[in-house]
Amino acid sequence: MAKQKKTAITPTREENYPEWYQQVVRAAELAENSDVRGCMVIKPWGYALWENIKVGLDKMFKETGHVNAYFPLFIPLSHLEKEAAHVDGFAKECAVVTHHRLEQGEDGKLVPAGELEEPLIVRPTSETIIGSTYARWVESYRDLPILINQWANVVRWEMRTRLFLRTTEFLWQEGHTAHETEAEALKETRLILDLYKKFAEEYMAMPVLVGEKTPGERFPGAVSTLCIEAMMQDRKALQAGTSHFLGQNFAKASGIQYSSRDGGKEFAWTTSWGVSTRLIGGMIMTHADDDGMVMPPRLAPSHVVILPIIRKEEDRDAIMEYCNELASRLREKRFHERDVEVVVDDRDINAGEKGWGWVKKGIPIRAEVGPRDMENNSVFMGRRDTGKKEGINKETFVEGVVETLEEIQQNLLQRALDHRAEHTKEIDSYEAFTQFFTPKDKDRPEVHGGFAMSHWCDAEACEKKINDEMAVTIRTVPFDRAESGGGECICCGKPSVGRVAFAKSY
Repeated sequence: MAKQKKTAITPTREENYPEWYQQVVRAAELAENSDVRGCMVIKPWGYALWENIKVGLDKMFKETGHVNAYFPLFIPLSHLEKEAAHVDGFAKECAVVTHHRLEQGEDGKLVPAGELEEPLIVRPTSETIIGSTYARWVESYRDLPILINQWANVVRWEMRTRLFLRTTEFLWQEGHTAHETEAEALKETRLILDLYKKFAEEYMAMPVLVGEKTPGERFPGAVSTLCIEAMMQDRKALQAGTSHFLGQNFAKASGIQYSSRDGGKEFAWTTSWGVSTRLIGGMIMTHADDDGMVMPPRLAPSHVVILPIIRKEEDRDAIMEYCNELASRLREKRFHERDVEVVVDDRDINAGEKGWGWVKKGIPIRAEVGPRDMENNSVFMGRRDTGKKEGINKETFVEGVVETLEEIQQNLLQRALDHRAEHTKEIDSYEAFTQFFTPKDKDRPEVHGGFAMSHWCDAEACEKKINDEMAVTIRTVPFDRAESGGGECICCGKPSVGRVAFAKSY
């Protein structure tokens, strides 16, 4: 019997995917649970990844005319109540502040005091408070459009949490725009969705489906919600970003009115859109393996780690000089709008332990340098995506590092594309549909079929029946749905104009 390969993460993906995910997060030193229920501490390696996500997206936003601002964390309850569908959608997730100070009680313990005249909601999303602000800013059509984004934190009182994927507090960006016409707002909604798709695929190496949510899956208060959906390695879908056309609903609720070109009074047309630290969870579940995280180079906190292998103290100075000179030359290279970022890990710990640590953190390239490598003017290079290790001439390594990083980036994207293609099926019978989403192994209930591209009659009753029976939802209604051809609804057999994407999801 072949000896089973030892892995850094236990259990493996095949044995217990949910626990494997948690162990990857910890082993890669991305985040950990905090003392506050449902909240996380994002560790330096994880936060550096988030910072690179911010830099990439922020550049895209600014290139399309958006600017950053900041709005309050607290929202008066009365603001949230102005838009009925909105408050219904978020009421169960709201954290509420009712007092503004603490006092010592008779038993000496601190108790809330100073009850607020009006409760304050800790920001679950900012449409209402930003809408109130825009109502003060907008008087004329000349004040439009307003194209603002903010980088912030939000609080949603989740009952079941998982690091990065669903936490009580998380980091995100939320864009809020106001426009003179419906056409402008619709164009904005689609523009942002296209930016999210570009970022997910070109930076995160995470392929996504794009389309529109069904009415039952829309953002509360929106007229239309567009989304990007990615397939994770357990074949579940992850909603990775949304862009909402709000129509005039929030403008009417907040009083965003302007004097039109013909002298009348009109309500603005608004949008909102956002992605969050959930993207990091998506990257983990798209690329990580049983040895830990695998970082796409375009977002990796560092690209290369140089590992000096010092077994004799008398070799230290020469090896460190070699490693530092190598690092300096690598840092002169540019990879996808960034300098190549290099870590020289000279910590005095076991070389094997040190190397495993960087494998688990997912750094794209490891370069070991020992006395023999120095003598041969070479390095011993390891690629995280393939696990391949080889001795390579130092000059070749330096001159080829950018090409190697790009190869890794494209390899990760292609692997994810192949995985999605393998587990995306056109299904036309309810029996086959049910089997597709039924775990084949009762000991692994978390493994599902993938994306089922099936017909739907657009009836809410059929959507609900499928969700109730199998916990399967319509992830996207493709923009080019009609091109897939007509057919019969997978649930009721009534006519369908085209296929939609069904999946189990996070």
